[in-house]
Amino acid sequence: MADQQDAEDRKPQSDEARSAFTQPTGVVPQPPVPEDEAQTTSEFAIPTGVPSPSSTTQETDKSAFTPPHTYSARNAPPAFTPPHGVPLVKLTKEVPWQDQMRTMLRMPVAERPTPEASQRHEDETGPAVPRVLDLTLRIGELLLAGGEGAEDVEAAMFAVCRSYGLDRCEPTVTFTLLSISHQPSLVEDPVTASRTVRRRGTDYTRLGAVFQLVDDISDTDTDVSLEEAYRRLAAIRRNRHPYPGWALTAASGLLAGSASVLVGGGVLVFLVAAFGAMLGDRLAWLCAGRGLPEFYQFVGAAMPPAAMGVTLSLVHSQEVNASAVITGGLFALIPGRALVAGVQDGLTGYYITAAARLLEVCYLVVGIVVGVLLVLSLGVMADATSLQPETAFVATDSRPVIQILASMALSLAFAILLQQERHTVLIVTLNGGIAWVMFGALAQTSLELSPVAATAIAAGLVGLFGQLFSRYRFASSLPYVTAAIGPLLPGSAIYFGLLALAQNDMTTGLNSLTKAAATALAIAIGVNLGSEVSRLILKVPGATSAANRRAAKRTRGF
Repeated sequence: MADQQDAEDRKPQSDEARSAFTQPTGVVPQPPVPEDEAQTTSEFAIPTGVPSPSSTTQETDKSAFTPPHTYSARNAPPAFTPPHGVPLVKLTKEVPWQDQMRTMLRMPVAERPTPEASQRHEDETGPAVPRVLDLTLRIGELLLAGGEGAEDVEAAMFAVCRSYGLDRCEPTVTFTLLSISHQPSLVEDPVTASRTVRRRGTDYTRLGAVFQLVDDISDTDTDVSLEEAYRRLAAIRRNRHPYPGWALTAASGLLAGSASVLVGGGVLVFLVAAFGAMLGDRLAWLCAGRGLPEFYQFVGAAMPPAAMGVTLSLVHSQEVNASAVITGGLFALIPGRALVAGVQDGLTGYYITAAARLLEVCYLVVGIVVGVLLVLSLGVMADATSLQPETAFVATDSRPVIQILASMALSLAFAILLQQERHTVLIVTLNGGIAWVMFGALAQTSLELSPVAATAIAAGLVGLFGQLFSRYRFASSLPYVTAAIGPLLPGSAIYFGLLALAQNDMTTGLNSLTKAAATALAIAIGVNLGSEVSRLILKVPGATSAANRRAAKRTRGF
C-alpha cells in the first residue's frame, strides 16, 4: 500500500488541479510583504519622502490652485461672466444686417447665439460647404473692390455664411486678400478658402446691388437658394455702368469748373477749368487703354488742367484768376474715396488694410504732384505772374449763393463719376450743399473757426446724414457720403504747396502741404465720427443703452 501511495504522489497532476498563481517547481519563494506596504497604490499617489499638501500651511499656499492670503470670498472681484448670466443678443429685422453681424463678429465664438438658418434647403444635410464659402468670397470681393470698408465686408461675409447654416465661420479681410474658415465642430477639420482681389473699380450702383443681395439672403422672409444667389451675382457682374463714357468726361469737367468757382473763379475760369479737366480725363483713359499703371494715369490727368491755368495766366496776366483753374483740376483728382476708406479701416482696428489704402493714396497724390509740378515749373520759368498766391483767390464769403450752388454742382458731378444710382444723386447733392453751408458758417463768418476744425465738423455732419440715409434704405453709406465731401477736399492748399515748391520755397510749400494733409484727415475722421454718433443714438442689437453696448468693443477688452 505504501508503494502504491508513493506512485500516485509521483504522477503529474491534471490542469484542473493546478492554479495559475502556483509557483513552479524550483522557484525560490519571495519573502512575505509587510502588512503596512501591502496596499494598492495609484500613479497619482505622493511618493515616499514627499510631504503631503496638508502637512504644513506654508506648503499649501504654494499651490497654483489655492487662493492667496489676500483673497476674500466676501469681497471677491467681479467675475468675467456676471452672476445673472451673459446678456442675450437679440437680432431683429428692424436693425440693419450690418449692425447685426458686427455684433456677432465682436463676440467670442462660444457666446454667439445660434439661430436657425435664414435659407431653407430641401436636403437635410444642408448646402455644400465649399459652395457657400465660394459665394461668400465672391460677394466680399465685389464689396472690397468697390471701396467698402473692411469691417462692412467682414459683416457681409459673415451674414451670408450664417444665412446658409454655417455658424462657426471666421472671415478675414485685408487689402488684396479675402479668406474664410469654417469649422463644423471642435473634433472636425476646418475648411478654409481664400480669394485675391486684383482689380478695383468705382461703381456704387454695383455696390448697392450687392448690398441688396446680402440683405435678401439674410432675410428670413425671402427665399434665396444658392443657385439663385449665384445667378443674381453673375447678373450684377455683367451689368453695364449706369452712365456712358461721355457723361463721365462731362462730369469731370463740371466738377473742375464748380471747384474753380468755389475758390473765386468766374465764367471764363469755369469754362477753362472744365475744358482742362475733360482733356485730362481723356488722357487718363488713353493711358489706361495702353495698360499703364494708375500712377501714370494720374500724372497724365493732372497735366492738362495745370497747362490750361499757366496758359490763361500768360495770356490774360492779372485780369483773370488762373490759379483757380489748376485748383479745380486738383479737386477732380484727389482720391477722397480711398482716403476716407483708409482712415475708417484704421479707426475700426483693421490696421493692415488701412496702411495699404493710405499707401495707395500717397502714390496717387505723388502722381498728381509730379504732373502739376512739371507744368508749374515751366510756368514759373515763363514768369506767369497770375499764379502768385497773393493774386490767387478772391473772398468767397462775398457771394454765398453762388458758392452753395457750386458746391451742389460739384457733389452732383462727383456722384456721376462714382457711378451712383440715380435715386441717390439728389440726396447726395443736397448733402454736399449742407456740408458747404456748415463749413462757411463756421470758417467764413464771425465765428472764424479754424478751417481744419470747420472741415471736421462739416464732414461729421455728412457722415451722420449718410449713415441715417443708409439705415433708412438698408444700404451702404458710401454713396451718401463720398460725393458729399467733395466741396471740402483741400484742393487750394495742395495747389499753394506745389506752387511754393516750384518756386523753391520749401518752408511755405511743406507748411501748405501739411495743412492739406491735416484737412484730409479731418474729413476722414469727421465722416467716421458722424457714423459712430448715428450708431450711438440709434437702436443697436443686444444693448439697452449706448454706454454698455457690446458692439463698441472692437479690439480692447475693457
